[in-house]
Amino acid sequence: MTKLRQYSLLNARTRYQLLATIIVNIITFGHGVGVGWLSPTLSKIQTPDTPLDFQVGIAEISWLGSMLGLGSLLGNLTIALLLERMGRKFCIYLLAGPYACLWILIYCASNVYYLYVARFLCGFTGGAGYLVVPIYISEVADSSIRGSLTSMVMLSVNLGVLVGYILSTYLAYHIVPFLAIILPIAYFTANLFLPETAPYLLRRSQLNAAETSFRYYQNQKGGMEQVSKASFDELRLAIDVQQAQNQTALTYRDLITKPALKAFAASIVLSMGYQFSGIFSFINYMSTIFDASGSILDVNICTIIIGVVQIVGVYTSTIFVDIIGRRILMLISTLGVALGCIVFGCFTYFGQFYDLDYLNWVPLVLMIIIIYLGNIGLIGLFFVVLVELFPAKIRSLATSMSVVFLSVLVFGTLKLFPLLLHYFGISITMWFSAASSLLTFVYFLLFLPETKGKSMIQD
Repeated sequence: MTKLRQYSLLNARTRYQLLATIIVNIITFGHGVGVGWLSPTLSKIQTPDTPLDFQVGIAEISWLGSMLGLGSLLGNLTIALLLERMGRKFCIYLLAGPYACLWILIYCASNVYYLYVARFLCGFTGGAGYLVVPIYISEVADSSIRGSLTSMVMLSVNLGVLVGYILSTYLAYHIVPFLAIILPIAYFTANLFLPETAPYLLRRSQLNAAETSFRYYQNQKGGMEQVSKASFDELRLAIDVQQAQNQTALTYRDLITKPALKAFAASIVLSMGYQFSGIFSFINYMSTIFDASGSILDVNICTIIIGVVQIVGVYTSTIFVDIIGRRILMLISTLGVALGCIVFGCFTYFGQFYDLDYLNWVPLVLMIIIIYLGNIGLIGLFFVVLVELFPAKIRSLATSMSVVFLSVLVFGTLKLFPLLLHYFGISITMWFSAASSLLTFVYFLLFLPETKGKSMIQD
């Protein structure tokens, strides 16, 4: 019973950590809404009945998808420069402005360039948020629940994707921005009540502010309990030791130590597996995939079902990540996605030569399996594992570099995915995704370390 209480997110001592996690994830939820908005909207704006004054073709669609990656790249670089200089809270506040602007542009769009910039800003918000939010959560959360709280980043994104699917499917084009603009206002306002993280304040030698922050996130309104006081003293000592060891400025030599290089290798494979498995592309172009698969079920209904499956998948990872660990979930996820994509590719391939109309439900079932398994590990735990891979001294810089690399991959995969579907067909596209997932599985099986319970201060 004591161990179950330790892992409970509703434990009285950690409930403010949960509250803070929910508040900062308003922006990741909003980013998900922006991502999910695209798929059903593409179906609308490609027809003569488009709610806009213009139509889009395959070239514009590929750019609409890939602008997310370019925005994410700029967001990564911006936050990487500001994270240690200005603090976690400043970077968190910063995200509200670009996110509000993207919905204004969507509402006012008079040509496709408005939508390009809107998608760019959606990417900026996501790229910046994917960097600062996991680091913020990892610094306020107890190690016993850190994995569960950090995995809520992708749970929030996927919940937002589902809401984006639903809103853009059933509401008029110009209604969605009116509803979505509420999110950045609520996000900015709620964050006013959260203090800066204790580790960052200690690094800035702001001892009193750090102690106040620590008490807040430990739900100690008066003086600290003995256990919490000991934990704070341990945190302060660990940071003092770390700073004593790191008195020399960070240099390139710190990035080429053996532990650093092993972490970079794992992060590169993790990022490539995340993107080349196709899961993120599937989410952005889900309606197009169901059209290409030959499914006669309503594509928008299928897309919404997949949105629900994403949430169930990430929630599964949230439950088990601090119990069975990161590595096992990653192995199950990558192997499952590989097998699912192989079968999906075979189904669509044989569907060209045989009448498989009586199996029109198969693409939906296969995509449910692929998306669920992708979200219990490869997607749901991506940022959990990424943050925990690197040594403490280089964590902020290395995580920033890794997310920049991820953003380049996002741009490339979202730009190429609709072109692959158009010129090579869905079967070859799925088999490519399967091969990527299978190679990722092999690497993880051989080299991925388990990071459950790893200290965020000490290596």
